Amino acid sequence: VQLVESGGGLVQAGDSLRLSCTASGTTSSPNVMGWHRQAPGNRRELVAVITAGGGTNYADSVGGRFSISRDTSKNTVFLQMNSLKTEDTAVYYCKAVFILDTNYNYREVWGQGTQVTVSS
Repeated sequence: VQLVESGGGLVQAGDSLRLSCTASGTTSSPNVMGWHRQAPGNRRELVAVITAGGGTNYADSVGGRFSISRDTSKNTVFLQMNSLKTEDTAVYYCKAVFILDTNYNYREVWGQGTQVTVSS
């Protein structure tokens, strides 16, 4: 399974960006897809996740500004980022989680990351 991200870039504070991530090399759809980010010197942190059923969860720092969605038929997840702030600058990583069995053993797959830089 491979995750390919796109959509990062350099924007100014207040602008918007849309990240995309597609899972390939799998015949099953991920149970959960999401985005994490890591700024220099910081730990990787959760940004937003979405389940196969459409349930979502967001970090407090992005609630109301970011929106996660997915196209299950294409194994693709999107992150719409509005009202970007300089503190949103980070490498954004896509993650897919596959539940393997009824004991909830799972497999995580990570993308290579895409840089988002927000200038003031």
